[in-house]
Amino acid sequence: MTTSAIKVEGIGKLYRLEHAATRSTTFRDALTRMASAPLRRFQRLSGSEATLEDFWALKDVSFDVKPGEVVGIIGRNGAGKSTLLKVLSRIVEPTCGQATMWGRVASLLEVGTGFHPELTGRENIYLNGSILGMRKREIDAQFDAIVDFSEIERFLDTPVKRYSSGMYVRLAFAVAAHLHPEILIVDEVLAVGDAEFQKKCLGKMKQVSAGGDRTVLFVSHNMAAVRGLCARGIWLKDGQVAMDGPAEGVVQSYLQATADAASTRVEFRRPSGSALWIKKAEIAFDGTSSVAAPMGSEIVLSVDFESEIPIKHPRLGFVVQTLEGEKLFQSNNRYQPSPQFELPVSTGTITCSLGAPPFMPGMYVVSLWLGDTAADHHVALEAMVFEITEKDLWGNGQIPPRVTPMWWPTTFSFSALDSNLLRTTSDTYKSS
Repeated sequence: MTTSAIKVEGIGKLYRLEHAATRSTTFRDALTRMASAPLRRFQRLSGSEATLEDFWALKDVSFDVKPGEVVGIIGRNGAGKSTLLKVLSRIVEPTCGQATMWGRVASLLEVGTGFHPELTGRENIYLNGSILGMRKREIDAQFDAIVDFSEIERFLDTPVKRYSSGMYVRLAFAVAAHLHPEILIVDEVLAVGDAEFQKKCLGKMKQVSAGGDRTVLFVSHNMAAVRGLCARGIWLKDGQVAMDGPAEGVVQSYLQATADAASTRVEFRRPSGSALWIKKAEIAFDGTSSVAAPMGSEIVLSVDFESEIPIKHPRLGFVVQTLEGEKLFQSNNRYQPSPQFELPVSTGTITCSLGAPPFMPGMYVVSLWLGDTAADHHVALEAMVFEITEKDLWGNGQIPPRVTPMWWPTTFSFSALDSNLLRTTSDTYKSS
């Protein structure tokens, strides 16, 4: 019997990024570039039209996972976590190295992965079970439990292409958790679901891993979930293993490194294939750019963007969370009123005033989304980190204890009871 469930040996994944020398800014430019595409392909081959950059998403990654281990994989956005899981799930071929796994593997990665959009939920349950090598009677035995857990009974015979992202995730997780694969691989995709469902999923993952016969790889930005679910942690940094050991120690080291690298001014490169992207994002406190500010500071977020196709109303969204991954609040201008440009533009700045959020002292993380009316084109998770420091807000020499991540500004008032009522109540009490 093998002593390993997963053995990763020197895995590397190389992507070749192309940086075009020019880009289309008008419809006429786009037509011109389409007409000249054959010539540009020749120029690209000769290296005269674009520059190519080698990017190692993973580099010399090695580790060994024993049967029944629950391993949390953590790291900042772009560290290579999702690429690693795609390699292990046989979705992406590694450039070098090899990964060997013993047993059936169920993967829950991007929303919709492994589902056929034209098939119904019912049909996809049987399709996924067949892919895992299960017989029909085995799937039948778990079918009711899958439907009950996913809470999509009303839509069971509807093509999954009509499902919302939340419905996709509920059904996909239910299938992966109930069809008893030996290895379960779960990416941050659980963040799509609502808080109650996330709690339900974490509870199920604890249950399926408790017996010691199920190996779980769990990628998450929620450090509390990693601590609660995983005995072991692997920290990926710049495509390499920065630390491998007990989950508590790995998480602590990762959080400390994140805090040490706090930044409120970030420049981005254009994501591959994106027509709309963030060039720069910056946070200012009381009108000053800084990585730290006292409690009660006014916060302004500004984002410079570029668009290949001129746009009048770009959509910006953000989420603020604690360093450990606890989401505090979010906002975007897709669902609430916001101004727009009078004429379509290719570049611009979006400014969002957050007011003075009632943060307690501590470290906080901001994730960004930029898109249009149809979709998000640029997602920058954990893009910026800032610190809130102590301040005597009320002038009484005291700072409230950090029981929660936020204090809440409230107004208290007092009113005296009628003195006659007090006297009557007192007399009644004595006479009894």
